[in-house]
Amino acid sequence: MAGKWTISTEISFSSSHCLDSYDGMCSRVHGHNWVLRVYYEFESVDPGGLTVDYYILKAGLERVVLPRFDHIHLNEVAPFDRLSPTSENLAAEIFRICRSELVFEGGKLKEVELWETPKDMVR
Repeated sequence: MAGKWTISTEISFSSSHCLDSYDGMCSRVHGHNWVLRVYYEFESVDPGGLTVDYYILKAGLERVVLPRFDHIHLNEVAPFDRLSPTSENLAAEIFRICRSELVFEGGKLKEVELWETPKDMVR
């Protein structure tokens, strides 16, 4: 079967931040239980019918994201020591990290979806 396959997994992590140059409650230190979902697109499957093992995808995502952002005050780590740690900026940084450090043969990172709360997300 020819086509494209989109494979996704998610992890969660907790961190605090405060938004620089923001006039509102979020300028104060507060925390989130973030939910991160990544989407990779593949053009083909291997002889066993797989694009990438979900376990490998999730383990890789945990390996590149958790040490950087889990149980951390985001304002104290690069690049957020000089860039406001908004959801948008955090999602862009995670996309950059995954695109360079979480690479799968035949696959391409298509999208990062980051949930700040159960009702609010950016992608």
